[in-house]
Amino acid sequence: RRSTVGHQMKNVIDLLDKTREALTTHQINQWTYVDIDGSRTLAESLRNNPKVRFDGRRYSYKPTHDVKAKGELLTLIKSFPDGLPASEVDDAYPAVLEDLQALKSSGDVYLLPGEGGIIAYPNDDPRSKIGVDTELKKLFHDIKLPREMIDIEKELRKNGERPATDTMKRRAAEQLNGRQPKPKKAKKKSRGLTSRTKLTNVHLPWLMDLPVDSKDII
Repeated sequence: RRSTVGHQMKNVIDLLDKTREALTTHQINQWTYVDIDGSRTLAESLRNNPKVRFDGRRYSYKPTHDVKAKGELLTLIKSFPDGLPASEVDDAYPAVLEDLQALKSSGDVYLLPGEGGIIAYPNDDPRSKIGVDTELKKLFHDIKLPREMIDIEKELRKNGERPATDTMKRRAAEQLNGRQPKPKKAKKKSRGLTSRTKLTNVHLPWLMDLPVDSKDII
């Protein structure tokens, strides 16, 4: 009871968040020993807090978005075509994060990393819900692709395509001439600080006191 107003507010909001019930000041006092009626400053601060709802008699938790089930959550996300940060709904109701994952698994939403955390995007493209036959999936996964580049080039030629590379020709040239090493880029010789060096770090005055090589003075 002797704690600061800020600490008392945190205790009350944590209780409201945990219970998700509308509580009177007497009930809150029983749980937290915080006397809201005895502090006008505390009462006004709670009523003006964006996370608290006050109906004139009872206090309750106020999430950023008032949704209570998966269907309402999906409707909310669909109203944000440019994406809804998951952090704005993670306090909506206890199972909200599980419902987000369920909506992702069902293909109703995309959960993608963005600036500040995970962003939920609605998936309104009906083509993404098209089912694929299990046998067709098996045929797709059973197709064995060539692993060597030379085999890929052979398959391309079989289908009338001209590959952009010619591995056989390149290997023959390497055997005849040997593998040519890549030319090394010449390193530029760094010049030290000379009398002609223009010092631009004027905000670092002690740099002006650096010694100058006397050989470079003209």
